[in-house]
Amino acid sequence: MKFTNWTIGMTALLAVGGSAAGVAGQADTPELLQSLERGLWQLRAVGGGATSAATSQLCVGDPRMLAQIQHQGNPQCSHYIVRSSPTSVTISYSCKGEGQGLTTIRKESPRLIQIQSQGIRNGAPFSFAVEGRRSAACSR
Repeated sequence: MKFTNWTIGMTALLAVGGSAAGVAGQADTPELLQSLERGLWQLRAVGGGATSAATSQLCVGDPRMLAQIQHQGNPQCSHYIVRSSPTSVTISYSCKGEGQGLTTIRKESPRLIQIQSQGIRNGAPFSFAVEGRRSAACSR
């Protein structure tokens, strides 16, 4: 599968205890995520042919949540920054009782990103790649 190296990396992190540092405040947020615009993001699956046209929407107030799309709404997840550069960040995260994941976000602009993520959610594996585009302000 396409994410073989990610699986090895995630397994290695979990084998040494996860080394997960909790993400408590904006200061702990990687610079790349801080630079993304808040608002409504359209997420479109990439790869896989015609079925990749499926889209979903996500209101992003805290860009750290883009690292844990499969575990949305769980602020108790702990995060570990595996790698960070001005254009890409890889984050390993663990959500007690729900699972864990490894996500890479590549920034093309403050309104366009590529996300690849895989992990375990409620005992089942997941793996996906999406393109995220900031489209509007969130409606409240």
